Amino acid sequence: MTGFKIDRLPRKHLVDRYFESLSPLGVTNDQAGLDYFIPASETVDPQQWIKGSFGVLVLGAAHMTKRIPIATMTAILADLRMPILLVGGPGDVQTGEELVRAVGREDVVNVAGQVSLHGSADIIRQATVVITPDTGMMHIAAAFRKPVVSVWGNTVPAFGMYPYIPGHPEREIRFEVEGLACRPCSKIGYDRCPKGHFRCMTDQPTRMIARSAMELTDWNNK
Repeated sequence: MTGFKIDRLPRKHLVDRYFESLSPLGVTNDQAGLDYFIPASETVDPQQWIKGSFGVLVLGAAHMTKRIPIATMTAILADLRMPILLVGGPGDVQTGEELVRAVGREDVVNVAGQVSLHGSADIIRQATVVITPDTGMMHIAAAFRKPVVSVWGNTVPAFGMYPYIPGHPEREIRFEVEGLACRPCSKIGYDRCPKGHFRCMTDQPTRMIARSAMELTDWNNK
């Protein structure tokens, strides 16, 4: 798929494919989805930053070609009429600060680098919706059965690693720029776009992403 763009992938989530391989051993899927456990000592109260309901925008990813660019996130937030916490690790602090300055809204707060991985997971657990690239936080959001809007860059959902929320397909919406001959360029990611244009992220329909996040939470009626 990455080398020749020949799609021989099964239309099935990777988790279900794993269980198929284990079926001869009598291992079955309980259809309860993923689990994520947060130590009591690392829980977080998001109300210290934002009062009431809020959404989460995930800033980072292990590889640059999975990350949503600042300009794309700024455009999403311009149409996203809800309080937002920006979540990420220590390496995402500057990105969050730049995004807050670009948006200029008091209800968009950068908490990147201020809490642990478990703390970020706990913030996601309490969010009404999560907008995220293809990254670990996307799977944590799925583990908590959160409404997830996933934004795909160099990777594709067809790999079978999209949010796994069995029995609740209505809780996740995926956005990807289809029709790019260079995509997917990797099943993992690169530190820069191999073609130099990064259209898989810069051409994202930002207004539709914002609208989908609000519709998933029925925010338009709040």
